[in-house]
Amino acid sequence: MPPQTTLWQSLGRLYPHIKPILPRLFLGFLSAVGASIVALAIPQVLRILVNSYLHPGGAVSALWWAAGIVLLLGTLEAAFMALRRQFAVAPATTVETSLRTSFYRHLQDLSVAFHDRWGSGQLLSRAMSDLNLIRRWMAFGAMMLVVTALTVAIGVTIMFFTSWQLALVFLLAAVPIVVYGFRFRRFYGRVSRQSQDQAGDLATTVEESVHGIRVLKAFGRSTEALDAFGEQAEELRQTEVYKANSLAKFSLVITLLPEAALAVSLVLGILLVNAGELSIGSLVAFFATAAVVAGPVESMGPLLSMTLTAKTAIDRHFEVMDARRTITDPPEPRQPPDTAGVRGNLAFDDVHFAYPNAAAERPDVLDGVTLDLRAGETMALVGITGSGKSTLLQLVPRLYDVTGGSIRIDGVDLREYSLADLRSLVAVAFEDTTLFSSSVRDNVLLGADAANNAEAEQLLTEALDVAQAQFVYSLPDGVDTLIGEEGLSLSGGQRQRIALARAIAARPKVLVLDDPLSALDVRTEELVEHRLREVLAETTTLVVAHRPSTVSLADRVALLQDGRISAVGTHAELLAGNEHYRHVIASLPTAPVDLDSDLETGNEDGVVL
Repeated sequence: MPPQTTLWQSLGRLYPHIKPILPRLFLGFLSAVGASIVALAIPQVLRILVNSYLHPGGAVSALWWAAGIVLLLGTLEAAFMALRRQFAVAPATTVETSLRTSFYRHLQDLSVAFHDRWGSGQLLSRAMSDLNLIRRWMAFGAMMLVVTALTVAIGVTIMFFTSWQLALVFLLAAVPIVVYGFRFRRFYGRVSRQSQDQAGDLATTVEESVHGIRVLKAFGRSTEALDAFGEQAEELRQTEVYKANSLAKFSLVITLLPEAALAVSLVLGILLVNAGELSIGSLVAFFATAAVVAGPVESMGPLLSMTLTAKTAIDRHFEVMDARRTITDPPEPRQPPDTAGVRGNLAFDDVHFAYPNAAAERPDVLDGVTLDLRAGETMALVGITGSGKSTLLQLVPRLYDVTGGSIRIDGVDLREYSLADLRSLVAVAFEDTTLFSSSVRDNVLLGADAANNAEAEQLLTEALDVAQAQFVYSLPDGVDTLIGEEGLSLSGGQRQRIALARAIAARPKVLVLDDPLSALDVRTEELVEHRLREVLAETTTLVVAHRPSTVSLADRVALLQDGRISAVGTHAELLAGNEHYRHVIASLPTAPVDLDSDLETGNEDGVVL
């Protein structure tokens, strides 16, 4: 449950971001106040006109002068309103862009553990919808709420000077509005938060359904998914209707009471005119002023609603921004030697790891892993499902941090390097491949550090060759082909080979592979392994193996059992002397895993059909 904050506390958190544009916002505020003052001046012209010239024998020229003054005031009011937009809109969009950029930067810095807990739709709604709400509130809502309150205050003051008796009736009607408004503010804030959270959940559902559309179609569960989505959408609709009804009741109160007060004032005003205590011009000016004030009074409901919604959006934004980075650079990062000076010895020393928020009584996923990889060695890591193989690999690039022990490269603890330096030494390729909505070239060269275009082309060609990914040249635009969101226009094996090429192009000293060849046939896997040994002869490779063929191609094999390395040796040695190893090997599939089974038709050398 997020901590409860007051409106001023939430708005105060936005102040540092608004501070640079305050001069422009203040000019916009002055323009809005100017428009309100001009609007309130028009009734005074009418008062003078009625009292001085609208009587038998009055000068006709005075009528034209009054009409001209009213026209001039109306034009001036329109000009002030245009200036308000000019001063406020552009700076507010600048702040919105700055907030969105800093939000995205912070998301990039947060650990994988944070992203494991948060739905992507919730983050997306905060990055887009919430910041859009904040921008509209900065450019319009906040300014107009203050101007509206000021306009009402000035208007009521003028009404008091015109007729204190009539103004008192109007003011008495404001008392229940203030009381009801205070209660409405607290209630509406809670409902607004619920609505925005439900919208985030709905966005998460849409994103998951789009990404998993092949699975839904393959298993014939589109109708069930639609029904579940419909229930979520209906919950959001009911919340929005509840919000609208609440706002309608509030608008009813703040509109009805002033109108009722005006009705009473009309009767009382006529009686005062008959008694000679009030002139007809003053009565006209009072109601003309009341008409000008009525608009701001009626807009108080929507403006207050916008302010409370913006307050919720600010709270939701800073919920993420307040999330602490758990994986950070050391205070004084150690500079790694140049590439030639890094040998690539990888050592796990009594490594322990438990996932954040895991139950205290639950044993560590990794419970004292000790393992040494020699520079340039290829080591296969095997174990039963759920033994922690993938977890161990994710500790090497510090996607997670060890909870005990240490991991070292050439004797240096990973935590002594900056994240940028560490991840320039380590490259990863996972079984569950992630590609981006860009060209093949951009995806492969994502982690490459090429000095010039010629070197980049060389890295690209070599990486695709090693990964046996020559199929990309037959795509419509070759390596410049846009592969679509997450590469779903390609088959599973094609995605894996592009992801492997991406890891190779980074030219790492330590290569971490989480069974990235599972969709390849044994012959292609052998070719990839052979080329890897040639091109990355000095690269230390740790690969999770899910097939006997992968194991047999490694220099040595490490057996992960009960959170620890229970045996290390060659494939033949472990087969001969370790019963658990024989059990694990016997349980591994011999055929490649078809990542697209029942979901698509295609082949490994062309685009999915």
